[in-house]
Amino acid sequence: MNADNILQVSDMRKIIAQEMVTVDGYFAGPNGELDWFVWDDVLKNLSRDMLKSVDTLLFGRVTYDMMAAYWPTVSDEDPVIQKAMNGLPKIVFSRSLEKAEWNNTRLVREVIPEEILKMKEQRGKDMVIYGSGSLVSEFARHGLIDEYRLIVNPVVLGSGKPLFRGFKDHLKLNLLNAKTLGSGNVLLSYRPDEVR
Repeated sequence: MNADNILQVSDMRKIIAQEMVTVDGYFAGPNGELDWFVWDDVLKNLSRDMLKSVDTLLFGRVTYDMMAAYWPTVSDEDPVIQKAMNGLPKIVFSRSLEKAEWNNTRLVREVIPEEILKMKEQRGKDMVIYGSGSLVSEFARHGLIDEYRLIVNPVVLGSGKPLFRGFKDHLKLNLLNAKTLGSGNVLLSYRPDEVR
């Protein structure tokens, strides 16, 4: 076998979960509210940088529906972010969605770990999950997420939708970086002990 044809683990595309979370661990309010986000220019630049480093956006159905209703018609957002959100390839994982009409979106009915691993082996940039708590949990249970970037907002909701659900075992994480972003937000980057 030719050495050029061997894909090194370090050459594999990563799946990154970048999530806004509250101090008490919620990624959305009880009814999916996101009005607690502490958004500023630092986060805008972080979002731009993320979107430049990926070539695929991954969503669960609820987040996909919200994003697909927002980004194609919004007029007052950052044009770089808007162009990337509308233009980048997207995959929505859903058993209930009948069709995915947002530009450049592919509908996948279920998470099959072997298929996700094949995606990671394809050439290209990294992939990112935004929101989509159920998708993050399912990917995490299968060891498919390479990095968690949690943007902890200085907010306590008291109730809401937790980012991680349905774990029977511990998910052990190694801290890669901790960075204060301003406006009270802190970025915590973690790599799990085990990645497939």
